[in-house]
Amino acid sequence: MPRTYTGKNVTLLTLARQGIISEEMRQVAEKENLSPQMVMEEIAIGRLTIPANINHKSLKPIGIGSACTVKINANIGNSSLCSDETCELEKLDITVRYGADTVMDLSTGADINKIRAAIIDQSPIPVGTVPLYQAMEIVEKVTDLTPEMFLEVIEDQASHGVDFMTIHCGLLLKHIALTKKRLTGIVSRGGSLLAEWMAFHKKENFCYTHFDQILEIAGRYDVTLSLGDGLRPGCLADATDEAQIAELNVLGGLVQRCWDAGVQVIVEGPGHVPMHQIEQNIRMQQEICQNAPFYVLGPIVTDVAPGYDHITSSIGAAMAAWYGASFLCYVTPKEHLGLPGPEDVRQGIMAYRIAAHAADVARQRPGARDWDDKLSAARYKFDWAKQFELAMDPERARDLREESLNFQEHGTSQFCSMCGPKFCAMNITRRLEKLTKDM
Repeated sequence: MPRTYTGKNVTLLTLARQGIISEEMRQVAEKENLSPQMVMEEIAIGRLTIPANINHKSLKPIGIGSACTVKINANIGNSSLCSDETCELEKLDITVRYGADTVMDLSTGADINKIRAAIIDQSPIPVGTVPLYQAMEIVEKVTDLTPEMFLEVIEDQASHGVDFMTIHCGLLLKHIALTKKRLTGIVSRGGSLLAEWMAFHKKENFCYTHFDQILEIAGRYDVTLSLGDGLRPGCLADATDEAQIAELNVLGGLVQRCWDAGVQVIVEGPGHVPMHQIEQNIRMQQEICQNAPFYVLGPIVTDVAPGYDHITSSIGAAMAAWYGASFLCYVTPKEHLGLPGPEDVRQGIMAYRIAAHAADVARQRPGARDWDDKLSAARYKFDWAKQFELAMDPERARDLREESLNFQEHGTSQFCSMCGPKFCAMNITRRLEKLTKDM
């Protein structure tokens, strides 16, 4: 039975604690090869979330948590400098077509309501936002913003069907001084805006002081709160510093407040982190935030490759997911350089799907490696059609095959162009099998 607006807490967390298995839980259980009972129990203890606003009618729910496959998010959205509704819907189409599990609309320019409404209407995957970005369109400068304005934006977005929202509620006034030692300061949009507001008014972060009101709104629509990392490191030099850890400790307390209020929650993490610090970051979050699902941006493992940060970050993402992160926010080649276009979105998604699947294999999730083994068997048989069918990006694999061989037999030949017919190791191995069958 569909959940409808009642003005009261209607979250899946509340239902799970009552022992009720919802349709969303059943659908996630089927996708993840889990029992509905297990999904319900994991939600009830906060280790699994299903971002599913009651007003997102086209949604096909997904599960985020340690019991599920690793999920990836794609960011889209216009800016004050470029893009429009048509372009953002094209990005959404690519996001869905190439297999992202969720999408965040980070629009900051004109027509935010119109773009977001179109995305929610057409998206079968959960849609996230950062309400502070839209709140900034109400005022000339951030210091003019009031808590009441911010809460109105959250209510508006929740009523329209946003499934999860990033709220930068862990960055406190006392933390700002800790960032003065940093090489790149505060790199989070939301974090920097709130820091300026706090420094100007000499008041505490209104996302923190008004957290109960935010929880009340989230509970009425079942908006999953994504506790934002406003002090995430923006370079390797700032990774795992005092400011980042201070904010994480606050987020740990807010996780418990979400659970106490019956609101689903995930926790956001860094950022830029060298490889040898990634495991430490995951372990800290798991301990401080009581195993609430961890949502990491990357992390980017080296700062010297602008234009290739979908690669530098997917390395960190695979490691973070292997150590226990449940949710990966993609990075595109345009990171640090400009607003991603459709092809950047595709490249970011594919890099992160690879990272997520590699982590599922490393975590020995039942059935994860079956996909790899099936493709390998098809490769050994030179079954090109099956290889393309099983490929993560069939179109890309087929295009490269045709481009490489450039003749009609590209789909039937018993070799690839790298080795050619004479030096194909798999053909040689087949002959070897015949020669040694009696050995």
